[in-house]
Order: sequence, then structure tokens, then C-alpha cells
Amino acid sequence: MALQKVRDEVITPERRGLYRQAVWISIAGNSTLAFMKGTAAWLSGSSAMYSDAANSLSDLLYSVLMALGLCLSQRPADEGHPQGHSRFEPIVGLLIGAAMAAAGIAAIAEAIGRLTRDARQITLGWATAALILSTLLKLAMYFAVRRIGRRTLSPAIEASAQDNLSDVLTSAAALLGIWSSRLVHPLLDPIVGIVVALWIFRAAWEIVWENLGYLTGRGISTRLTNEIITAASSVPGVLGVHQVIADHVGPQIRVDLHIDVDGQMTVTQCHTITDQVQTTVEALPTVDLAFVHVEPIRVKAE
Repeated sequence: MALQKVRDEVITPERRGLYRQAVWISIAGNSTLAFMKGTAAWLSGSSAMYSDAANSLSDLLYSVLMALGLCLSQRPADEGHPQGHSRFEPIVGLLIGAAMAAAGIAAIAEAIGRLTRDARQITLGWATAALILSTLLKLAMYFAVRRIGRRTLSPAIEASAQDNLSDVLTSAAALLGIWSSRLVHPLLDPIVGIVVALWIFRAAWEIVWENLGYLTGRGISTRLTNEIITAASSVPGVLGVHQVIADHVGPQIRVDLHIDVDGQMTVTQCHTITDQVQTTVEALPTVDLAFVHVEPIRVKAE
């Protein structure tokens, strides 16, 4: 029998199609928003609008990076990457977080500059129209990308969806700042611009922290551990589960599992049970691979 050095991995056309949808939604939507907000910021002179435009520009950058990363992640396993290329996805997530942080730096620098130099009332027309349209478009993008992220369990796509939701809130905050500068005091526009930037930093940190966990072998929850035990225990012939060591390797989970079986079974019988346990555990949506070890125990005669 030939030595197998690369795992059997099937990447379905449906999954590839969903990834392409997410990429095109992000690129088309963020291109439109970056142009629209940038134009509105130039015409209105709003600091909050500049902050939001910078955020959309970073979104466009990460959309391009996401396209490249997701393309790599969907390549089948080969000798260079015998377990597949799924770890590229959390790297894309980190790049999304970095792009958001860069946008936050640009936004807060602009807001502080206007706060200390030339805070003024903002012309409402262009900025208001741009932010309302932006909020509606980002809401549509959020629901569309979130649906794809949940179907594919892709951390990069889920990070993109969360960024879209964050953008809905930052656009609403920018709109508040623009109207407040007109109705209350001009300083409120750069102040809200700073708040928008801080929100961007918070969202960026959450995405970075989550994807670092995917890359560094973060453990799993007690709930998921119990699901794995329940799945393994449901296989006929399994008398107990006494070890479950599971962590993230990329976006999904790999499980090292020890099961108890009747010590009087033949090797063939044990192997059949092991295969069934592996298939059952790997059927869980978040599990990529399960490694099953058999421990023989003595069964008391009745």
C-alpha cells in the first residue's frame, strides 16, 4: 500500500461560489462607499465624515486582501500544505483588523487636528445624504455577508460581516456629529469623529484577538467538548470517553479523543468502531479532523 502524505480534502463548488459572492459584495460595496463618502467629506468639510471615509477606504483595501486570502484558503491540500490551506483565513482576519486599525489612526488624527484648529459648522446636505445611503448599503452588506459566513463557517467572512455592522454604527455616529455641529456646537463634529475612531479601534481589536486564537491553538468551550463526548458516546460499542483534547487549527477544530471499548474485541471490531466515531465527530460543523485512540477495558460479566 502506498504511503499517503496528503489528506483527502473536498472543497465543493458551492463553497467556492459562496466565497466569491462574499468577495464581490465587499469589493463592490466598499468601492462605492469609499468614493461616495470621500466626495461628501471634501464637499462638506466634516471631520466625522472624513473619519467614516477613511474607514471605508480601509474596508476596500481589506476586501482586496480578503479576495487573495480566500482564494489561497480554497486550494486543496498538497505536499506543501498536507493538511490544507485553511489557516490562510485567520491571516486574512488579522489583515482586516490591521486595515481597520490603520483607518482608526487616520480618522483620529484628522479629528484631533480639526478639534485644535478649525472646528466649524458642517453643511448638512451632502454629508447627510451620503451617510444615510451608507447606512442602508452597509446594513444590506452585513446581512448578506453574515448569511454567507454562517453557511461557510469562515472567520474571514464573519470578520467582514462584523466590520459591516460596525460601519453601520460609525456612520450613524458620524451623522449625529454632523447634525450636532450645526444644531449645538461646531466642536461636536470632531469630538464625534474621535468617538468613531475609538469604535473602529475596538472592533479591530476584537477581530484581531479572535483570529489570533485561531492561529495559536486556542481551546474550545465546555459546551463544544460535551457535544464531542455525546457524539462519540452515541456510537455502538463505545463504553466511555476519557480524554478530549481539542483546539483550533485555523478556523476549525482538531480533536484528540480517547474512547473505551471492550478489551475482548478483535482488532477489526475496534477499527470499525474507531472509524464510526471519527465520522460522527467530524460531522459536527466546527470539527475539521478527529484522531481517535482506543483503550481496552475489562467488561464485567453479568
